Amino acid sequence: MNEKITIPNHIGIIVDGNGRWAEQRGLSRSAGHRAGFTRLKNICLYAERLGLKYLSLYVFSTENFKRKKVEVDFLMNLFVEVFKKEFQELMDHHVKVVFSGRREPLPYNVLKVMDEISEKTKNNTSTVLNFCLNYGSQAEILDMTRNIAKQVLDGSLSIDDITLDTIHNNLYQDLPPLDLVIRTSGELRLSNFMLYQASYAEFYFPNIYFPDFMENDFWDAIVEFNRRNRRFGGNQS
Repeated sequence: MNEKITIPNHIGIIVDGNGRWAEQRGLSRSAGHRAGFTRLKNICLYAERLGLKYLSLYVFSTENFKRKKVEVDFLMNLFVEVFKKEFQELMDHHVKVVFSGRREPLPYNVLKVMDEISEKTKNNTSTVLNFCLNYGSQAEILDMTRNIAKQVLDGSLSIDDITLDTIHNNLYQDLPPLDLVIRTSGELRLSNFMLYQASYAEFYFPNIYFPDFMENDFWDAIVEFNRRNRRFGGNQS
């Protein structure tokens, strides 16, 4: 492609394949998750260098709590370790970190480090890094509906005044719509990831486990995005 490449405003990545990557190498699933988080930091730094405004990362779903307790416990401890030690470089690059998802039943030490990094980076003006942690889009839509219903019941909002902006303002985070969703590992589904925000997103499904998803693979996804003809329901040009 000879034309100038446009960087999407908001990219979402469904981080998938860590466990299978490890199993294929005779390693523990825990080793795969650790490798995935190392790759995640590098991808985040690369996104910041590209000038990406928003990056949402699906790292743990509400359904993931159904996994074996030993794996869940390892992931919770890994989140704490990563957020405390591995993301100082992101902070140095003025990245703003936010979180989407339900707080319950995340353990106290995870919530504490989430709150600390959110507070520490709240005034940063580079890439907004949105971690979807204990996240499910159906849960988000349910919680949004409950919030709006409470506002109607307490009289602070009229039913006639409910608009698409009302819905947007009651989601977990005030973020623009997704332009591009990438799911690694070759799976061809969204798995309850930002369904409302992805209404007009383009989708890209590389057959690569996330620990092997390199910067050039991320760039390939952006190049493919530039090849797409986004019509938003309009006629084909």
